[in-house]
Amino acid sequence: MLLRSLTPLLLLASTATAPFQCAKTSDPNLRMEEDPSQVLYDLADAFHKKNDEHARAETLHFLIAKYPSSRYAEMARQDLAEPAAK
Repeated sequence: MLLRSLTPLLLLASTATAPFQCAKTSDPNLRMEEDPSQVLYDLADAFHKKNDEHARAETLHFLIAKYPSSRYAEMARQDLAEPAAK
């Protein structure tokens, strides 16, 4: 009976000392997965290689609108600002 009453306390104590798995910030250079803004930027590059500048520009504009603080959004802004597309 005593063991039954101590079980919830033991469980609580074990979770209180468990490490927090999501507490640290991850280094973007060590990510295993691509971020959506990178995928969009790569898609825009693929359109450029196919000489579809309209689709490229639309993709870059969408990237900027959807992920404005992304490093790829900054690259997209620079690409769109260039007089002659890459």
